[in-house]
Formats: sequence, C-alpha cells, structure tokens
Amino acid sequence: MRSLSSYPQLAGDLFKTVQQSGTFSDSKTFVDAVPDRELAEIRERFEREHTEPDFDMREFVAESFTLPEDPVAAADPSTVSMEWYIDELWTHLIRDPSEEQEWSTRLSVPRRYVIAGGRFRESYYWDTYFAAIGLAVTGRINLIADLAENCAALIDQYGCVPNGNRLYYASRSHPPMFCHLLDILESERGIEAVRSYLPELRREYEFWMDGSEEVTDTEPAFRRVVHTEQAVLNRYWDDRAAPREESYREDVTLAETSERENRQLYRDVRAACESGWDFSSRWLTDQDDLATIRTTKLLPVDLNALCYAMENKLSRWERTFGNQEHAEKYARTAERRRQAVDELCWDDEAGFYFDYSWSKKCRTETWSLAAVVPLFCRMATEEQAAKVAAHLKERFLHSGGLVTTLTESGEQWDAPNGWAPLHWMASVGLHQYGHERLAEMVAGRWLDLNREVFDRNGLMLEKYDVTDGSGRGSGGEYPLQYGFGWTNGVALALPALFY
Repeated sequence: MRSLSSYPQLAGDLFKTVQQSGTFSDSKTFVDAVPDRELAEIRERFEREHTEPDFDMREFVAESFTLPEDPVAAADPSTVSMEWYIDELWTHLIRDPSEEQEWSTRLSVPRRYVIAGGRFRESYYWDTYFAAIGLAVTGRINLIADLAENCAALIDQYGCVPNGNRLYYASRSHPPMFCHLLDILESERGIEAVRSYLPELRREYEFWMDGSEEVTDTEPAFRRVVHTEQAVLNRYWDDRAAPREESYREDVTLAETSERENRQLYRDVRAACESGWDFSSRWLTDQDDLATIRTTKLLPVDLNALCYAMENKLSRWERTFGNQEHAEKYARTAERRRQAVDELCWDDEAGFYFDYSWSKKCRTETWSLAAVVPLFCRMATEEQAAKVAAHLKERFLHSGGLVTTLTESGEQWDAPNGWAPLHWMASVGLHQYGHERLAEMVAGRWLDLNREVFDRNGLMLEKYDVTDGSGRGSGGEYPLQYGFGWTNGVALALPALFY
C-alpha cells in the first residue's frame, strides 16, 4: 500500500499550502482530487511557481488535478413519490471499483459499493449497514453480498473496516457493524451465507480487542481497549495523532486556540470521527469548546453495546458451525462486558445509560441517544429498556423524531438534529423490547418529517432538525448534505419493521 506521503494531495508542501490557504471552502475537496499529471511534474512546477507574485493557487490545482463533483440530485416532488426517488437514487450512489483512477485516494475494494452522497464520495463503514437495510427491502441482495465482500476484503488488508474507503481514513475504523450486515445476509440467504466471513469477523474482533491481554491497573489503556476492575472494555481511537488530512485547516486552527498538547488533541478529534459522532457535546468537558474534546478518555456505551453484539453473534455462529470452545469463550466475554457496562454506564437512579470516564472513574452527564444501542443489541434488561423508553418519550421525542442529545452546542450530533441511524436503532430496540407504540411513534414522526421535507424540496437530507418547521439539520464543519445513503435506507426499512 502506498503511504500518505506519496500523494501530493495528502502530504507535502503543496498539500499544506492548499489546505491552510483556504483555497477551497471545504478542506475535503483537495484530498479527493486526482492528479492529471506526473507527480514529479506537479511538485516541481509548484516549487518553481508558488512564490511568484501572480501565482493563482486555485488555477494551479485546477490545471494539475481533476476536482471532485458533488451533484445535488433533487427531484420534482409534484411528479414522484419519496420512495420512487430513493429507489432511483441508488443508481447515483452505487460505484463500480473498475471506475477508480490512478493516484486516487480511494482504497480499492473488489465489488460494487454505496457512497454516502454529497461531499462523501466514498463508502463509509457504518453507513454501509444502514444503506443495506433499505437495499434489502428493494430486493438488492446481490449488492448487499457485494458490500459484505468489500468489508471482508478491507479487514483482510487493514485488519479492520476503515472509517471510509479512503487512504486518509485507514488509521481508524467506525462503529463495528459488519456482524449486523451479515445478519441481513443470513436472513435473506440462510446461515451458510455467513460461514465464509467468520475468519474476517474474528479478525475484526481482534482489532477492537488488540492489547486486551496486556492492559493492567497500572497501564490501563492501549489502543482501543481499557482495563477496568470489571472487564476489558472498549474506547474509540485513531492510530495517528496528527491533523486530519480532510479537515487539516480546521484541526490546525483548533490546536492554535487550545493550550492542550497538540498530539492528544488531534487523537481525540480523530477518535470522535471513528465514533461516527463527529462532533457532539458527549465528547466535550465544555459543551461550547471543541478543544475540550476527550474521546479517548471515555468508554462509550454504544461502542461497548456493539462489541457485545459482535461477541454474541460470534458465539452463536461459532456454535452453529461446530466450534464449541470458541463459542463459549465469546459468550463468557459478552456476559462480562454486559455486567461491566451495567456497573459503569447504567445509572439506576436516572434510569439511563451514560458514557463512562475511565480516567476520572465516573459517568458523564450527557444524555444522548447512545443509550438506545444497548436495546438495539439486546444488551439491556426489560426493566432497563422500559426506563430508557420512558426517557425517550419524555425528554428526546419531538414533532419530527428524536433529538440526538439534550444539548444545543452547535455541533451536528447534538440537538436540535436527528439522524437516521439513531432512529433505526431506537425503533428496532424499542420494538424488540415490546414498546411497540413508542417505536411506531418514533418511526412515524421521523418518516413524516422525511416526507414533509421531500415534498417541499425534493431532497433526502443527511440530518434533520426534528424540532422546527424547516426540518433542515445544521451545525458541524460543513454544509448540510443531500442524497443520502443512510437516510434512504432507513426510510425504506422502517415501515417494513412494523408490517
């Protein structure tokens, strides 16, 4: 695999100059560009010309690279339904690996994949699962099999499924959803469809648990594992401690305004990107200051619920295929994890799950929809699920669905925004624990908002404001995106959950 330093759009003087100059309003534009000339020629010409008084950086880049496009696929809502539009959108979001260009920063995969949409011109790990639940409704099972094959190939090459299939994402993963993707294959094609992927699922689990045998009371943390008195649990992490290539200017500026040690700040920012919640007040000590981000100091309840699900599914599938010893090992680990999460993340007085600060040995105070993931993963007891359900209805539910947190910080994974993946996991979790009326209410309000915005604008959005009339989500590092893979998938899958 080529290193980042080989790519002029990812490293070196040209990269830093373009990113820090603000040549493009979106820092992701340049890292997704593809060189049109020999790399040596681009570098030599830049060194020769960039100090000249009439040098035009944007013109130089345009002459040396093919810049990415972000087509906005809007429809006329007076002529088509939301469902028809979503079905047509798949053709715009599906990519064939044969189309990849030399020196593109995309990571190669063997089969077709689904991009998120807008500025997200590549596949994203947990997005892939939420797109797949909609693909299943429309009968695109062969494409779901392609997505599973791609995940397996990436695990074989990188030890994990990277955040997205870009070279600059390869140092981190995303919430682990491969086993849930395999669940879809099993339901559509039977248990034998899972057998060939067990080696990769085991390897992904080893990626998340790397160092679990070495962490101790005195050295409690290594990469993604943290030793606690109850069990070894997981945190989000990134193997690099540097500004993100795709948000270079933003990260450097943040470091300049902070008194923190830069490497740790960058690591915490990147770890939040591995969580998928980039960014949220749940990661901050001061909800108004991103520089107080402390992702690596927290044991997130949603990540540990997803790891619990991975252990349980590995146990079931190992037992099915005759690997009894492995099955029992995963089952024991899952039960230890469940008990540890109950002790550390469950607040019995509040009746809710919270992230746990392993460095301060206390729960955080951020109420967030991360608490629905233990229900989605069947990790909660009936009593815990009932208490979470009551708080969802009382605190989180608005006219358009569930707010992500109860905090308005300006970050996109906070109020007033709602997100498709969290509505899916909340609805499924409530449904699994028998809270049918609330599950239908959550799903119904979310789908009504999706449809209302589509009928007004002819678009599916990346995120929605669930509290006001416009429905348009806001906040974060970039403008609202349209498309949008996981919104489409959840919009198709939610009705099928109840009928």
